[in-house]
Amino acid sequence: MKKILPIFIAFLLFTAAAAAQVKMPASSPTQTVKQDFGMGTIEIIYSRPNAKGRKVYGDLVPYNKLWRTGANAATKITFTDAVELGGKKIDTGTYVLYTIPGFDMWEIILNKGISNWGIDGYKEGQDVIRFKVVPQKMRPNYETFSMEFANIKPESCDLQIMWEKTVVTIPVTSNIKDRLKAQIDKAMLTDKKPYWQAAQFYKEYDDNLNKALDNCTKAIEEDKKAFWIYLYKAKIQKEMGDKVGAKITAQKSLELAREANNEDYVKMNEQLLKKLR
Repeated sequence: MKKILPIFIAFLLFTAAAAAQVKMPASSPTQTVKQDFGMGTIEIIYSRPNAKGRKVYGDLVPYNKLWRTGANAATKITFTDAVELGGKKIDTGTYVLYTIPGFDMWEIILNKGISNWGIDGYKEGQDVIRFKVVPQKMRPNYETFSMEFANIKPESCDLQIMWEKTVVTIPVTSNIKDRLKAQIDKAMLTDKKPYWQAAQFYKEYDDNLNKALDNCTKAIEEDKKAFWIYLYKAKIQKEMGDKVGAKITAQKSLELAREANNEDYVKMNEQLLKKLR
């Protein structure tokens, strides 16, 4: 009996250790979504429950009540650059994203309670902003609660909340034009001038094709093998109505792209030249 007891205890300890090593999949797994945007990034950390045959909005997620916008811990959103959310200014930092779903209107809330578990600990006095958006119906049925960034442009994007057949779109904007120009103006005072970046700025942000063209020409003078800049210049010339000049520039870009064995730019130049015939 004295020999059996230590063996039995050892067996119990082994069983407990084995059980401790078992890791079960989370029922609402966590996802991190990080998006480069403007002059910074936006990161969302949230948990993703499944519908599992249940009616979501108006039942599993009640209407007109505060929701953690996911499962488990409160959903967190971090901005490394100042943005506007729903037209309201947001400083850099981490916030909790709460929502109040409604049948025909959702309220979006950013709150400072980043240590909250779900809605536990929520205080209205810690709200940073509140605004309303209209939910939309979509055809695909999302079994898993999902959040993603869509329609991403240099100064705007959409944060989309999707579950069941409902999508809620939160517009995000960033004013970077003035800061970009200030950077370019400062860099132009140095020995290495950013002509290529300036060309892109004046075309994409300032809508000044003359300055964009001038900076493209200067950039090419510094790198006569830059087939990508030649193509960009050709597109500007085409947009300005100079088809003859655009054709000459695109032909040069095509020759350089072939020399560099860059099939993507070969194809793009061939497509542009067809439009210039």
